[in-house]
Amino acid sequence: MSNQPAERTLQSELFGRSVEFNYSETWLAYSMLGLRLVIAWVFLQAGLEKLLDGGIGDPLAWSSAGFLQNAVADANPLQGLFLWFGNFATIVDPLVIFGQILIGLALLFGVFFRFAALMGAIQMAMFWTAAWQGGLMQGFPVENGYFIDSSFVYMLLLFGLGAWGAGRLLGVDSALEETVFVKENPWMRYLLG
Repeated sequence: MSNQPAERTLQSELFGRSVEFNYSETWLAYSMLGLRLVIAWVFLQAGLEKLLDGGIGDPLAWSSAGFLQNAVADANPLQGLFLWFGNFATIVDPLVIFGQILIGLALLFGVFFRFAALMGAIQMAMFWTAAWQGGLMQGFPVENGYFIDSSFVYMLLLFGLGAWGAGRLLGVDSALEETVFVKENPWMRYLLG
């Protein structure tokens, strides 16, 4: 075994152009695992904070209704959609709370990782679009700048981790992919990884 980190060359096509670069397998694995754990914590903490907002006696005290009905900017082209969601807070709230907790746990333990990353990215896309202060002609400004905010960054991070199959790194998905069921149903690999 070598003391040097293993290097590989990635060869691909990006926007119709060939790209090639060397990367360290060792450091890629550490960075993917670290990013996976950090984003898992972000989701898990957000869900648990919402769940415990009203204390143990009232676990579903947190509500999205106030935000959905009052905080989405009038100039947001999707404001009507979020106002509509606000009418169904009794359904939306548990989906957000338990969705964040389950996504966090799935990312943390690397189980059904790609599915969890997709669900997390969809949730982040919804949060990102809710933050729009205006439409296309205004550059889709968000509260802290133009176009990019933390929800957008999390969305891209989840896409990258899912593309690399980060759930296989010390995760349950690596064992699940070896089961007879998954081998006989290769479509399952789209959910794992």
